[in-house]
Amino acid sequence: MLPENLGDYIRQLREQAEMPLRKLAALLDIDQSTLSKLERGERPINRQMLPIIAKTFNVDEKELVIKFMSKQVAYQLAEEKYAKDILVAAEEEIKYQIKKKNK
Repeated sequence: MLPENLGDYIRQLREQAEMPLRKLAALLDIDQSTLSKLERGERPINRQMLPIIAKTFNVDEKELVIKFMSKQVAYQLAEEKYAKDILVAAEEEIKYQIKKKNK
């Protein structure tokens, strides 16, 4: 299971691999200070970074994407009174969209 903060997990992976901040920043095409802020949760992680991180550290991209997307959804719904109902409706909409796409 991933840590609560995706940035913490990325830092953990980088440190375990003994990879300098500058090297991962270069792979992600960002500067070191931006990566440091991502790891500390001070800046949002870009979705397009996840496959690079997964490949670099040989981890499951699916887990990274789930953590990333669930945080995005939670952030959007955090203040909604009907958040659970919205999630149920969204699940149904996703099923419909997949079915429609597969026709």
